[in-house]
Amino acid sequence: MIDPNLETRCINTIRFLSADAVEKAKSGHPGAPMGMAVMAHVLWDRFLSHNPRDPRWPNRDRFVLSAGHASMLLYSLLHLTGYDLPLEEIRQFRQWGSRTPGHPEFGHTPGVEMTTGPLGQGFAGGVGMALAERALAAQFNRPGHEIIDHYTYAIVSDGDLQEGISGEAASLAGHLGLGKLIYLYDDNRVQIDGPTSLAFSEDVARRFEAYRWQVIGPIDGMDGAEVESAIRRAQAETSRPSLIICRTIIGYGSPTQGTAKTHGEPLGAENLRAAKKALGWPLEPSFLIPDDVLDHMRQAVVRGQNAQEAWTARVADYARAFPDLAVELKRRLSGVLIEGWDKPLATLFDDNTAAMATRDASGKVINALAATLPLIGGSADLSPSNKTLIAGQPDHSAAEPGARNLRFGVREHAMAAIASGIALHGGFVPYVATFLTFSDYMRPAIRLAALMGLRVIYVFTHDSIGLGEDGPTHQPIEHLLALRAIPNLTVIRPCDPAETAEAWRSALVRADGPTALILTRQKVPTLGRAELAPAHHLQQGAYTLWQSHGDPEMILIGTGSEVSLALAAGRQLAAEGIAVRIVAMPSWELFDAQPDQYREQVLPPHIRVRVAVEAGGVLGWERYVGLEGAVIGMRGYGASAPDGVLYEKFGITTEQIVARARALLGAAITTDNRIYAQPT
Repeated sequence: MIDPNLETRCINTIRFLSADAVEKAKSGHPGAPMGMAVMAHVLWDRFLSHNPRDPRWPNRDRFVLSAGHASMLLYSLLHLTGYDLPLEEIRQFRQWGSRTPGHPEFGHTPGVEMTTGPLGQGFAGGVGMALAERALAAQFNRPGHEIIDHYTYAIVSDGDLQEGISGEAASLAGHLGLGKLIYLYDDNRVQIDGPTSLAFSEDVARRFEAYRWQVIGPIDGMDGAEVESAIRRAQAETSRPSLIICRTIIGYGSPTQGTAKTHGEPLGAENLRAAKKALGWPLEPSFLIPDDVLDHMRQAVVRGQNAQEAWTARVADYARAFPDLAVELKRRLSGVLIEGWDKPLATLFDDNTAAMATRDASGKVINALAATLPLIGGSADLSPSNKTLIAGQPDHSAAEPGARNLRFGVREHAMAAIASGIALHGGFVPYVATFLTFSDYMRPAIRLAALMGLRVIYVFTHDSIGLGEDGPTHQPIEHLLALRAIPNLTVIRPCDPAETAEAWRSALVRADGPTALILTRQKVPTLGRAELAPAHHLQQGAYTLWQSHGDPEMILIGTGSEVSLALAAGRQLAAEGIAVRIVAMPSWELFDAQPDQYREQVLPPHIRVRVAVEAGGVLGWERYVGLEGAVIGMRGYGASAPDGVLYEKFGITTEQIVARARALLGAAITTDNRIYAQPT
């Protein structure tokens, strides 16, 4: 057992490293780290299995600071326990170029498991980590060989529990019985506006009991012995996740403790000095770490190395007993796809494939690849519509923990964040699905996945007014542009089954960011590739699908279900003697990443008569058609009617494309051998 006096110094070191860093930065959140320090120290010192010398050790416990505004708590722990985070980085909190940004960022700071800050995201991401741990253990562990065996912990705040995403995720975690998920709730009853009673008066314990969680407490979160006892109780419960309600005092020690003044701004020099006096801490120097504290905290390195060495020895025994499984597990944890994984795609579709919705083509791809790839995923209660079920697989549950079909229920926001947690854990490629219009519910989690560079695949079906009778509430208009605006998210809208297979290939080979697949409900024709460019050109984002005789006078650009309309229009114009190029542009992001030479080859700058057609909002297409070009799409909401009627009424037809192209060409004048469209 640690000497109580030394433990107090360890806790106060965490508190004042945090408060000093916030004070120096002149911004940040000192109160939460000062109140959370006891529970965090107990967890990290007595329970958390991790190796500071190898932050990516596969069997480490995961710790998520969902209350990401308390980032200095995590940075203090990482520095003190021996991660590659020197004290100078603590001094540079929130400064340009430091590894201690205002909120934790995965991949930026060693030991940070997930980018958090938007409240509730870490809560849901931890659920994904726990789900992945259980699924991977079920698939690979054997009696006497528990190779995958770790906990997922998080510290969550009042704000986390107020966000709707936490309710979605908690409900699903309880339903699935994720027994190795343990959350410590920092119940300090304070938020930025003031006391939580201003807006938050529910009985959290009863709420989580209704979610089928084990609820422990409220306990005194300022008492290390109570915290330790509670965590041991949580570990003993294997069939339910656990929430430990820890009553704490925000800004503990400060004259303003227990108030919102300590939440989101520095204590101020006077209050900081008063807090140090109150807790018996030296006033100088700032960023003080007593030698005995550092010696004790750095024992985490020895413990971690010993734990990893013991695990490595167990893995060696496992490899001797189950060599094939060991090889597969190593590959899975590395994120490398098995060689030849994409062979089924070569023969999945051909020119004789009947017309089908691209959502149906996507479902066939999933099932063709599921036998060799570690796909895991599902839908927000739309599996029959999204075509995401893996045939012959049971549903993931406590009784079937290794199953890969996930039933998320109507919980789009949590679904997306849980997928991020699965990707962060490793061992699987997660995919999730819903209608494109409901991507709005998922956007914060999609954005964080893009920021973290995670391989997550979003399957968005019912991609346009083509979904028909469900009407404007379900018909996406602005959603394509909204997704395209997210940095590091690749959006792909394939035009036929062959392009759909290539879209999945693109999503799977990309390991540094998520992909959104945009798919139709209505059937689209299979393009006869024998006379067209092959579908593998999708990997370039845009390509010349077809071109008539001679140098083109105009370019027609289409995506998704509108490519066939553009192609029909081009052939009609060619029959009139007009030289036309048809460009399929399934992905702006992939196309923009190509060299200038390729992009100018597909869209030569001198060809200024251009028409783009897409059954979504028109904003953004000017970057490809220019100010003189035309965009055929939606400038308002849709309506309830069959898809063919909607396309006709809203003017997204071959006839309209032909008419707009003729008008542009007829208005063009030639200057210096270049064609410009005159303003109308």
